[in-house]
Amino acid sequence: MCTVCGCGEGETRIEGHHHHHDHSHSHDHPHEHDHAHGHGQNDDHSPLLAEGQNLHYGRGPAHAHAPGLSQSRMVQIEQDILGKNDGYAAQNRARFDALSLFALNLVSSPGSGKTTLLTRTIKQLGKRLPLAVIEGDQQTANDADRIRATGAQAVQINTGKGCHLDAHMVGHALERLDHLDGGVLFIENVGNLVCPAAFDLGEAHKVAILSVTEGEDKPLKYPDMFHAADLMLLNKIDLLPHLDFDVEACIDYARRVNPDIEVIQVSARSGEGMEAWLAWMETRRSARIRQRIEALKQQAQALEALL
Repeated sequence: MCTVCGCGEGETRIEGHHHHHDHSHSHDHPHEHDHAHGHGQNDDHSPLLAEGQNLHYGRGPAHAHAPGLSQSRMVQIEQDILGKNDGYAAQNRARFDALSLFALNLVSSPGSGKTTLLTRTIKQLGKRLPLAVIEGDQQTANDADRIRATGAQAVQINTGKGCHLDAHMVGHALERLDHLDGGVLFIENVGNLVCPAAFDLGEAHKVAILSVTEGEDKPLKYPDMFHAADLMLLNKIDLLPHLDFDVEACIDYARRVNPDIEVIQVSARSGEGMEAWLAWMETRRSARIRQRIEALKQQAQALEALL
């Protein structure tokens, strides 16, 4: 897994700037602000460069090289990294709850069509709710630019050689978004069906997007991701007449891995299935808000009992 493979180290190019990174020092934040998220200035996850709404990272979590490390040491490193990430994720989740902000972590392999699906989703939601997107890619701000063209807020995170977003990156990006009370936050993860499965970002749900052009056996090949997801969006179904893709087999494979996973078949191009996808979001968003209201009522009752 990427926590011990050394991904995220080395060189990265950011809009004409050339950087080389090693583990001999940490990088200060390029901007000043109060961190409710609890980030320290010398944290390994701090952005190396902030330009507008784009955050650039030269490396992912403090990955260690596997060569020369014992199995027990690699396991300890992995546990430390994931444990630290879970702490940041809990802080993110508390912030999302305080804002009644419904956060979804969209995960897929490259080319699944998730950005196209996301832009259509935003257009169909219109101005019913406050919306924002955190975009994760190794390089470029192309996808964030496509999102901004819809009128929604977007922050681009460039992970350099890192292969996934982590909770600390998301916390930094959230600080650059505003007016999201009661809205929806889409976190479009780096295209990768392996590493993002292990990293909680504080989201309400992981949504796995699988294109019918990828092959129906993907849930069996990448079981951790589909086990972690609450919903699988089977995308590009408008292409089914032209492909040898077994929809029922794909759904069966997904449910072998995760019996509770829900499946919605969609096409971002034709619009088929989009209403079902929007309804799924609204049902779960409303449920989260009701849970939040109930929790606040219980807290109020507990405080009243102390009077």
